Amino acid sequence: MRLTILGGGGFRVPLVYRALLDDPARAVDELTLYDTDPQRLAVIGDVLERQAQGHPAPVRVRRAATLDAALTGADFVFSAIRVGGTAGRVRDERIPLAEGVLGQETVGAGGVLYGLRTIPVALRIAERVAELAPRAWVINFTNPAGMVTEAMAEVLGGRVIGICDSPVGLVRRAARAAGVDGAAFAAGRVTYDYTGLNHLGWLRSLTLDGRELLPGLLADPAALGSFEEGRLFGAEWLAALGALPNEYLHYYYFRRETLASVRDAAETRGEFLDGQQGGFFARAARAGGPEAAYALWEATRREREETYMAESREASGGWQRDACDLEGGGYDRVALALMRALSGGADGAGGRLILNVRNGTTVPELAPDAIVETVCEVGPDGPVPLPCAPLRADQLGLMLQLKAVERATVEAAVRKDREAALRAMALHPLVDSPAVAARILERAAGVG
Repeated sequence: MRLTILGGGGFRVPLVYRALLDDPARAVDELTLYDTDPQRLAVIGDVLERQAQGHPAPVRVRRAATLDAALTGADFVFSAIRVGGTAGRVRDERIPLAEGVLGQETVGAGGVLYGLRTIPVALRIAERVAELAPRAWVINFTNPAGMVTEAMAEVLGGRVIGICDSPVGLVRRAARAAGVDGAAFAAGRVTYDYTGLNHLGWLRSLTLDGRELLPGLLADPAALGSFEEGRLFGAEWLAALGALPNEYLHYYYFRRETLASVRDAAETRGEFLDGQQGGFFARAARAGGPEAAYALWEATRREREETYMAESREASGGWQRDACDLEGGGYDRVALALMRALSGGADGAGGRLILNVRNGTTVPELAPDAIVETVCEVGPDGPVPLPCAPLRADQLGLMLQLKAVERATVEAAVRKDREAALRAMALHPLVDSPAVAARILERAAGVG
């Protein structure tokens, strides 16, 4: 099968290629890369060449000169684009911060700005896929993943699926803390109930051989202190919630502390990545050759992982990430598992994944075509959301409000509708004033 990566010069593409090389089932035998930045594409091509050295049967890699050439003949299309680059992310963060509200990449005003800029490009991609590769499955990792997937689904229907590595990371860390070993996952002995929107979900059940583990974990402060989400939210608050939230909910539950931490930092996350990645690509291009490019990439990757969500960790007392969480990836393994399941190559356990898909009847209070993030069984006909327990009022309330924001953002991006954009910005729970929302939109329009 042939996989095409849009955003093929992206920094994390080598993680996907590593997963493909390590895949004993050889789900993909050809990888096509497309990117609008030829220098980045060349550097990542060097990194992949070094990764393939010594492999007995490396996955073939080719670079496409145009979007249409990249899509034609693809079985899977992995969309991981960043419209506006890291410089755009810096603006998405700094403009809201100037108005006293959070400007994170996918959360708050920054997420709305990023969505407004990204959705028109994602829709053009969806239209070209529908024309040139109508049987391809599109796996979307482009942020904000929930609203981008929802926009693309208007063109592609159920053949676009959003993925994120945060939910599966939460499940595995929680299971480890509860004493479950990795072999139990492979044997299909672990089940879980995770429901929400992208970057806004909760793990509400975790079982081993039918035995519920989550209440015991939530009642054990020492066990909660052994993994990232436990330290991030604190044992007292998690016991009160009765669920384990996705790490991004820290921005909502601890909005004052996180905002203060972000404003006190010398630079935003976007500014850090803009400098770090810009420096990496420049140095790697000058260094010349796969060996030097790979060594630079690995060192940069490690630093990136060590600093992930640094402002939230600082706001929750300051602590370092665990060594087991620094290997990088996660979404690459989700993507590979999804491709195997869609192609009929996964066993029963491997076909159960947390994905961004159309709601159907999963959350009755949401529209059937709304994109939700939930546990699905995946086979050759696509993902099917599994039934989940009813949402608590606080969980449902946040989901409904954020879904209104997402849908207004899509409407604004598609129709160039100022009122919809204002509604999206002002209704976000992290933006506290329509006047502030209007000023953020005006500032963003002023910098193009």
